[in-house]
Amino acid sequence: MEPLEFADQERADLELLFDIARTFDKHVELRTALGPLLNLLETRAGLTWGMVTLLDRATGMLKIEEAHGLSAEEKSRGVYRLGEGLVGRVFESTLALMVPDLSKETHFLNRAKNRTQKDMKGLTYYCVPIRSGNGVIGTLSAERRITGDVLEIQMARDKGFLEKVSSIIADSAKLRERILEEQFRLHRNELLGDERTDKAQEGRIVERSAMIGTGKAMRGVYEMISQVAPSEATVLITGESGTGKELVAAEVHRLSKRAAEALIKINCAALPESIIESELFGHEKGAFTGAHSQRKGWFELAHRGTIFLDEIAELSPHIQVKLLRVLQERELERVGGNTTIKVDVRLIAATNRHLEEAVKAGQFREDLYYRLNVFPLHIPPLRERKSDIVLLADHFTEKYAEKNGKLIKRISTPAIDLLTSYSWPGNVRELENCIERAVILSNDMVIHSYNLPPSLQSAVSTKTEPTTTLQAALSRLEKELIVEALKISDGNMAAAARRLGITERQMGLRVRHYGINWHLYRTTKG
Repeated sequence: MEPLEFADQERADLELLFDIARTFDKHVELRTALGPLLNLLETRAGLTWGMVTLLDRATGMLKIEEAHGLSAEEKSRGVYRLGEGLVGRVFESTLALMVPDLSKETHFLNRAKNRTQKDMKGLTYYCVPIRSGNGVIGTLSAERRITGDVLEIQMARDKGFLEKVSSIIADSAKLRERILEEQFRLHRNELLGDERTDKAQEGRIVERSAMIGTGKAMRGVYEMISQVAPSEATVLITGESGTGKELVAAEVHRLSKRAAEALIKINCAALPESIIESELFGHEKGAFTGAHSQRKGWFELAHRGTIFLDEIAELSPHIQVKLLRVLQERELERVGGNTTIKVDVRLIAATNRHLEEAVKAGQFREDLYYRLNVFPLHIPPLRERKSDIVLLADHFTEKYAEKNGKLIKRISTPAIDLLTSYSWPGNVRELENCIERAVILSNDMVIHSYNLPPSLQSAVSTKTEPTTTLQAALSRLEKELIVEALKISDGNMAAAARRLGITERQMGLRVRHYGINWHLYRTTKG
């Protein structure tokens, strides 16, 4: 990578660090984020042969978690003892190490990379410790080929940059460790049937979660919820329509310190712009026609609790400005009033739109977006949760069987096959509607495939598979079009050819090929 000017280098480094942080946010497990991290270092920073090692507390040795240039088997066998090799020395000393021109370090040659001294001419090696608190939990290493008189400057920049990256890795590891501890605590309490009250909930018994799903995608969502719920951070829930964003908001509130207080839910798309300001912030008597008395808005009513704004992208620019002030200052004025009212509210927002694109298009305020996007939480679509479909179907079957006073004992295997093979563009909401319909139609305590909507049916389940070849179907269609054109043109082959956009010669060949008696379509004039 050619050296950049200092300002450009700083800007590029900041952008790359931001993308690295986003990479860790997208991955539930630390291990799965390390490969993309090393790819970013190579493609964006020019730092090659990246490797991350982490301390295995059971053995007390450093284990290679991810490394470019090593096979899966070599990674699994790769361990370093304290003081062993350059990596072990960095871990033991807790100091970063830089080695210019690796061709002079003969002990650095190894079979895994299979490189000669010529290959390593001009390569600079970096290894920095990954610090967590007062200790070191691993190392991050990489290489760069540096030529010319910028060696010392580039080495200093690379060292500083890699230390920042190692800090991101350490924070991510610490965060995931806390998540696992919280999950264990919640799981233990559920196993013990723990109904003890939380002091912050003032005597209210903690309810069980209403969320359903055990697949990998949903486990990631649960981990993120357990992490953010106890905090006061604003949460932005994203995902397609029908994925259950409102249910996730309720779960965040249920596990929060505000669980004993109100959770107020508002769908911003369901209210006309003329009244949403009054609904959100309240109004004074006489503020507008029909305002016969003072009214508190939802933000006031949610004081000390949580407010959930669904479809927040539908808010007008005017309301976005007022909402931004509430988030920044924790205060508001009612419509028609001049008294400042302090509010203590946690905001959870949701949208099925890409707010980044709305910001670029000037439809959503950039400053409000960053205020909302403190903790993004993405809900996967149902097509990415195939293992949860049967669980959800069973739940909805029980729900609507009880609601409709029917006894449903099972879902047939063909019906399950249809449910799991469908793409579910409407997500969980569409699945719920399909199961409700099937429960109503069932008359033998079983949900069959034919009880499901036609949109779910396949050619096999309805016995409507194609019974002809594509060529035969096309030939039949061609013959029908030629006959129709001859009828319209009273058997005039030239006119029929012009109508079909082909030459008279092509028309004659096709008529002979299909054995069409064009004389039958001639009409007698006069």
